[in-house]
Formats: sequence, structure tokens, C-alpha cells
Amino acid sequence: MTEQTSNVDSQETHFSVLLNESLDGLNIKPDGVYIDGTFGRGGHSNALLKRLGENGRLIAIDQDPEAIEYAKQHIHDSRFEIQYGSFEDVKAFCEARGLVGKVDGLLLDLGVSSPQLDDAERGFSFMREGPLDMRMNPEVGLSAKDWLKQVDEKTLKLVLQNYGEERFSGRIAREIKEASERDELQTTLDLADLVKRVSPKTEKNKHPATRTFQAIRIAVNRELDVLKNVLESAVEILAPGGRFSVISFHSLEDRIVKVFIRDQSMIKDLFPDSPIQIEVIEPVLKKIGKPIFPSTEECKQNSRSRSAVLRIAEKL
Repeated sequence: MTEQTSNVDSQETHFSVLLNESLDGLNIKPDGVYIDGTFGRGGHSNALLKRLGENGRLIAIDQDPEAIEYAKQHIHDSRFEIQYGSFEDVKAFCEARGLVGKVDGLLLDLGVSSPQLDDAERGFSFMREGPLDMRMNPEVGLSAKDWLKQVDEKTLKLVLQNYGEERFSGRIAREIKEASERDELQTTLDLADLVKRVSPKTEKNKHPATRTFQAIRIAVNRELDVLKNVLESAVEILAPGGRFSVISFHSLEDRIVKVFIRDQSMIKDLFPDSPIQIEVIEPVLKKIGKPIFPSTEECKQNSRSRSAVLRIAEKL
């Protein structure tokens, strides 16, 4: 008999963003193979396990060592497996298990998890003092502090402009570089206070450092490149009829998902200037429904949901 004793805290399950909508979008088969690319604290994984039968299988991925440890302590279910690493490597994980082209669904809940934001030591929050880190995986790559020391001012300006849509990117980049060279940026509040001090204008109900923190976090973790790569991999690992649900939290992520689904859903003429049709590429995806947004009730219960948008596609 399959052991089914997954014990993720009900509060964290309750606050999983677009929980039912994202799982409904996967059109879950009881005996299917599914991947939760962003385990976090297991809210989506726990709910997905409840929809699987005895022969179903769920592989969860997370690059945060704390999430991996949480999964090992809280989910004891023979249908469940936790994989340490980035969802960027999902194809390699599937290859190792002989699952390329056999996965029935992939779920991605992008962005920073609530436990990461709430833990000042992770360095994601401009409201809590902690080391200037911002890495999803604190064991890999440069911390935000070290990245700011080695990046040049021009590149930093472009990062703030393109990843944070920061209007004052030039001024902020210049001040950050000067402060970094003087070794004055040690904590999250050092950076937040600097941005607040040099920003000529502020938005109502929005901390001046919001865009800067978002931009630096995206750069440190290569978030947009990783997203593009995992979407490409999704097409390869999914079985025909398999689906992916992607929850985004800002326009940059959502635009990538939207454009990818659109492009993969179109017939492509490889030689558009030829007078005769030589070769075309058939679409590989089908868009499922319109983008889905959290209900008013969910936004009241969980403020993190407010900026979320869910997009779903199916492999043809």
C-alpha cells in the first residue's frame, strides 16, 4: 500500500498562490508523472499529491537547501521525490530518470518564496536588516554584495533599467557603485537606505528600493535566462497532452511566458521570402484559456498574490 502521509503545514498550504487554479490547469491524471519545479514549503506539492492515485508520481525541485530539508522532514510519501537543484536543469533530471517526453505536467511558481522573504538572513527584503545576499541558492554564485562590487556602473544601470524598470537607474547605479567601492554596502538596509536617499521621487505605498532590489535579485540569480531555458525544456520533457502551469509575479516574467506560448503555438515558415512553401514548423503548444488572476478574496488573505498571473499551455 502506498504511504500517503504528507504533512505540510496547513497555513503554508493555505497561502500557496493560485493553488487550485494552477493544479486544475494541469488536468491531473491520477496515475500521471508530475514535476513541481519550485517546491518552496510544499503547498502546491502537497495539494497535487492529494489528486494523485497510488500509481502517480511527483518529483519536486528546489535550489534552496532549507526547502530540501523541509521536504525531507515533512513529506513522507512513496510517490514523492525531492531533487536538489535549479529547475533550469529539469531536462537533465528527467534524463536521469528516463522521463523525457513522459511528464504529464510541470508546475512553476516563480519568484521568491514567503519563507525566503521573511528570513532576514537571506537578504531579499528591504524591510529587514540582513546580509546583502539575495541568492536563491546561498551555496552557488556571487552574493548581491559581491556582485555589486564587480559589476561596472554601465551594466548596473542597464540592470536597474531593464529588470527593475527604474526611472532613476543612472543616479542610483552611480551612488551604489561609489558606496560599494567604499565598502559601505554590507546589509540590506544599507542598500535600501541609499536608494531611498538618492531617489528624487517616490511612489505612493511603494518603497523606493522595491525596483532596485527586484532588479539586483533577478541579475544575481539569472532569473529571466533560467525561465527561458526551463520553458524550452518543458516542451521536450512533456508527453503529448502534457501541460505546464506557470505563475509569474512581475511583468518581465509574464511577458517571457506569454511570448513563448504564443510563438510555440504558431506555424512557422522557415523561408518566408521564398515564392514557394519549402518547409514549415508545426506548432508544438496549445494555449489553454486566458491568463488567470487571483480572486479578490485570495488577495485579501495573501498580499503576495496581488501581482500573480497564471498561464497554462499544453503540448500537442
